[in-house]
Amino acid sequence: MTTLVDHGLPNDSPGGQDAAALPIGVRELLAGASSSIVIDGHRQPSASGESQPSYDPATGGLLAHIAAGSAVDIDRAVRSADLAFRTHWRDLSAAARSRILLRLADLVEENCEELATLESLDNGKPLTEATYVDLALCAEVYRYYGGWPTKVHGDVLPVSPLVGEALVYTRREPLGVVGAIVPWNFPMLLTAWKVAPALAAGNAVVLKPSELTSLTSIRLAELALEAGLPPGVLNVVTGLGGEAGAALAAHPGLSKISFTGSTVTGRSVMTAAAQNLTPVVLELGGKSPNIIFADADLDTAVQGALLGIFMNQGQVCCAGSRAMVQQPVYDEVLERLTTAARQLRLGPGLADDTDMGPLVSAGQRDRVMGYIASGVEEGARLVTGGTAGDGAGYFVEPTIFTDVRDDMVIAQEEIFGPVLAVTAFTDEDEAIRRANATRYGLAAGIWTQNLRRAHRTAALLEAGTVWINAYNMIDPTAPFGGVKDSGFGRDLGPDAMHAYTAPKTVWVGLD
Repeated sequence: MTTLVDHGLPNDSPGGQDAAALPIGVRELLAGASSSIVIDGHRQPSASGESQPSYDPATGGLLAHIAAGSAVDIDRAVRSADLAFRTHWRDLSAAARSRILLRLADLVEENCEELATLESLDNGKPLTEATYVDLALCAEVYRYYGGWPTKVHGDVLPVSPLVGEALVYTRREPLGVVGAIVPWNFPMLLTAWKVAPALAAGNAVVLKPSELTSLTSIRLAELALEAGLPPGVLNVVTGLGGEAGAALAAHPGLSKISFTGSTVTGRSVMTAAAQNLTPVVLELGGKSPNIIFADADLDTAVQGALLGIFMNQGQVCCAGSRAMVQQPVYDEVLERLTTAARQLRLGPGLADDTDMGPLVSAGQRDRVMGYIASGVEEGARLVTGGTAGDGAGYFVEPTIFTDVRDDMVIAQEEIFGPVLAVTAFTDEDEAIRRANATRYGLAAGIWTQNLRRAHRTAALLEAGTVWINAYNMIDPTAPFGGVKDSGFGRDLGPDAMHAYTAPKTVWVGLD
């Protein structure tokens, strides 16, 4: 049975944590978070003066009040970013931009304890995960893109004009002001995915974090200023998605919008952006298959399947929520998965012995529980889990279903929680056909020791990323994004860098 561990801290301070046990920077930010909008380098309240509560997922207690930004604040932020872009940032040398981003990477590492604590308090994820996954990768993203500004260049083209002679070359220029809208599951990391390449290319950014997890974005803006970023180049507007987020998506002053979140919201962002012909990058939902063939190394495959679904409490866009197991090893894999899931310890992210934290909010917990009820009602067999944790907080036990048909809701819709559907298949063709039988196409996993089968299957899976004998591996150099309803465009890698630039062709007549 999954156990719930106690954080061992008194419940008499913000978020139910012992204030004296928190880093001083965390305490200061929690106390002043209502002045959380950052425009032109200054933290300030929203234009309306209104704020909204933010809750600790581990206890349900009040964590902080966050400024409730609106269209007025978004407009101020875009105007500030545009001015900073035109007067300070666009014409700064590539080497100077590089130094600032590399310094920001160092500052993220130097303030790792504070940032990871904020992330764990705000999101609920285990502190070790926030430290060694989110923050470690975050620093590397800024460092990777810190190396790019001096390497973006155009070309000299071998043109053959009909009359006369000409020198023709291309330039890659920044777009202008970029809007970045990030979700609550990896706040600091996904912000880096968008902010780092946009800044490296010479753009200014207006960042809209999730209203559920805004704390690290505020601190990031301060660290960026400390790194030397001119005021106004990175502005942060907190607030509700339906207000601040919608206003940002619809703002005519943007040159690009990059959004990560649900497919439903992604459609709304795209519709709003279309009114201004603003190009968008959308990294959306997933229902990723994790295919385990009979010849796989089952020790690593089972661990990979567990990581694929229970990391970050299943609140991962590329979560391997469909474990497809070849018939000869199906019973053994199911037994191993079930045994391991029952041993996971639930608890607050700051507790040392927590394996899996709470979901981000009461609403998300209720949403996941609704999907679990749907699975039971449609006839899937609940093997383990299926209930919310005892006591305070937004906990859901690691849950495994079997006897799942491909047409069931839990096999087709993104649950975004610790819920795994385990199904059996007979051969390679069936695995590929059923893996692709979803409107999503973000990621997939393959576990086999047959190299030819691995490459055949990877080529035929409809997904933006395919892992072979691994899962959830991410690196700043490797593009990430989806196909079908999982969106289009890419974060990370050279693709993202070039996506934040506009090519310009220059003709010079030589006659």
